[in-house]
Amino acid sequence: MTDIVIVGAGASGGAAAWRLARAGFKVTCLEQGGWVAPDATPSLRPDWEIARQTTHHPNPNVRAAPQDYPVDDTDAAIKPFLYNAVGGSTILWGAHFPRFRPSDFRTKTLDGVGDDWPISYEDLAPYYAENDRMMGVSGLSGDPGNPPREARQMPPVPPGKAGVRMAQAFDRLGWHWWPADVAINTQPYGEGRGACNNCGPCDLGCPHGARSATDVSYWPQAIAAGVRLITGARVFDVETDAQGRATGVAWYDHTGTVQRTKAAVVALASNGLGTARLMLLSTSKRFPNGLANDTDLVGRRLMHHPTGMVTGRFTEAMDGWAGPFAVSILSQEFYETDPTHDFVRGYQMQLIRSDGPVGTAVGGYLPRVPWGAGHHARFREVFGHSASLTVTTEDLPRLENRVTLSDHLTDSNGIPAPKMTYSLDDNTKRMIQHGIKSATRAFAEAGAADITAQSLVADAGFHLLGTACMGADPGSSVTDSNSRAHTVPNLLILDGSVFTTAAALNPTSTIQALALRAADALIRDRAEMQVAS
Repeated sequence: MTDIVIVGAGASGGAAAWRLARAGFKVTCLEQGGWVAPDATPSLRPDWEIARQTTHHPNPNVRAAPQDYPVDDTDAAIKPFLYNAVGGSTILWGAHFPRFRPSDFRTKTLDGVGDDWPISYEDLAPYYAENDRMMGVSGLSGDPGNPPREARQMPPVPPGKAGVRMAQAFDRLGWHWWPADVAINTQPYGEGRGACNNCGPCDLGCPHGARSATDVSYWPQAIAAGVRLITGARVFDVETDAQGRATGVAWYDHTGTVQRTKAAVVALASNGLGTARLMLLSTSKRFPNGLANDTDLVGRRLMHHPTGMVTGRFTEAMDGWAGPFAVSILSQEFYETDPTHDFVRGYQMQLIRSDGPVGTAVGGYLPRVPWGAGHHARFREVFGHSASLTVTTEDLPRLENRVTLSDHLTDSNGIPAPKMTYSLDDNTKRMIQHGIKSATRAFAEAGAADITAQSLVADAGFHLLGTACMGADPGSSVTDSNSRAHTVPNLLILDGSVFTTAAALNPTSTIQALALRAADALIRDRAEMQVAS
């Protein structure tokens, strides 16, 4: 028997495990992946770009590693990105680390769309700050588009030549821009973690820990505090008693043998796909349609961040191969609702650097360099000469976008796979088109020689949110403001499933802040939650 069993050792599971163990709880964490050795990253190999498209592809259907589960995405306009390991999807990420803005918690009140969160930016601010200290954030204080906050742990990532060029263009246009907040060390920070050497492919891992991930930030300290971490554990059922309280979980170990872990509190931290899948699998007499699913909201309101992309090629070398690939500067000029626009809410533009040599040749962010005569000449014109602006849009919740259980696809243990059903609404499509026009204008102002656009990056399902949403009303939400299921009070949902709305920016910082806040609430309510420690 353990006080708390956490399912998932990623961004939120690691943060909550650390906080709870330090408060004296007996914590067990089950993770179906394993540890990833920093020196095993493909970024140390000459074939790193091949690995990015095969063994380290962020889509589990492409990667098909033993620890993965497949995803039925036949009815999804955007494909899933996730990773199973100690560290979760922070093992394969670009480490952009923004916070929500205050308006993101009040979209219903301000704009009449989505729902208001039952908490505010101010409620999360101290947890954002604590999480920044744990992960280590490089950035610059004073952004006029966001509330004041404490100084980051390190100076910002250098913007590079393209960043300077685009910042000057934004200035001439009178548009907001600011250095991105990044969970990447620009100087040594944390135990044994060095500074970024600007090698580039951060999404494949960082051999010396400069790019933060929970396996090098939270987990060493969580284990030192007493957390029992079990890898190779695939959970398939949250068990409940006759009253509907969670009593523990059932899981397969690496040999395929069923194991059970009893706990006073069960916490799910398996991302917006995995958590919804597990809750739908966990049926009982009390919950015939899935755990805590009385209102049929588990799995519904799936949100990504539909993304367009505009790429500019410059005649001058931009040294686009140097520096963290996904982070430089960003613009939130069009982030809030503007009544002159034909859409509600807004988007963020984030500058990313050039593709690698293989990606450039076969067509990554730009159309493929033509084969045959002129290939090498065109390659020299393109490689290291480009930059891209991603148009990251706010994805408003819709009931028809959802996660269910596949009727034909299973994982290696025979457990039904999650099925994604997802499409874009007209508001999002109009938002992307406006963003493409804005980004195109910015590149033109910067003097780009060629400008190309993608209206939707289909391989961009890296944010899986909203499938067990938070709210004050049990009739229209799954969890309360402390991330506890309304109908199963000793069930915590710690990952992005609880998002009420998605905002228009990367969610990891907010996911972890919510997990720390949920852990604090459990510590405060220890007796009420019947945890004896």
